Amino acid sequence: MVDLRSRILTYTADLEPDAGYSPPEDTQRERVAESVGHLLDGDATKAERLLDPLGLKLTRLTDTESGRRYDEIAAVRPGRAERWGRLYLTADSDVRWNAQVPHPVSDRDTERLGVRLLEDNPGGSLVLAGAHREAGRGDAADVAHEEDSIFHAIVVELQKRDVPGVQLHGFARDSDRPYEAVLSTGAARSTLTEAAALADGMQADGLRVCRGWSARCPLEGTTNVQGKAAERHHAKFLHVELSPKARGDGSDADAATRALSDLVTTWNSAHR
Repeated sequence: MVDLRSRILTYTADLEPDAGYSPPEDTQRERVAESVGHLLDGDATKAERLLDPLGLKLTRLTDTESGRRYDEIAAVRPGRAERWGRLYLTADSDVRWNAQVPHPVSDRDTERLGVRLLEDNPGGSLVLAGAHREAGRGDAADVAHEEDSIFHAIVVELQKRDVPGVQLHGFARDSDRPYEAVLSTGAARSTLTEAAALADGMQADGLRVCRGWSARCPLEGTTNVQGKAAERHHAKFLHVELSPKARGDGSDADAATRALSDLVTTWNSAHR
């Protein structure tokens, strides 16, 4: 038994902007994607064989809070692979939705929101980047805009399996962003019904929402590489930008979480 929230947030607490980061090689990304595919097919043994040479380990966890079981892919020890990120997949059912956190710590509290969605809702998975957005050289660790990451490889594998995903971001409140949330489908256009329902739910709870598919909004995520991949694979993808109050503590954050929980509940029911 483990405290899943503490386990994940202890990991992200160590992410620093001046830390090193080196993206994996092509063959390493391919091995991880293949291992995730085997895991989704129920073959943990094949998944473990692919992960072991990379310094990654598959671990079955039971959360003390919810009692739910998860399969974790994470680095065995500190080092290069530790900064490639982590994956948490439900082990109690088929995976029916995923939450993506590409900028933990950098987009403050998005990692907490991702964990909350995973813990509160069955059938899910959490794809978590393992480095601060500003780590490494240039934009190397900005996994929302770089395709050479383990994060991207995992998301694409889930998209190929028709697992819908919601990607969580945060923005600083500014005069040109008088919203608590900016919602869009990125480059993909296959999730408009869910996007509209999410916006309606947030607005019904008092949040101001900019709808990227029907208005000109900042931060629409059209250059997001996971959104572009979703378009290629005809996968469901939602890009969610939240203000500080909508992803921290308090009523705005609770409202955002409720609406996002309704979204993944819809996906969970649709895939049964």
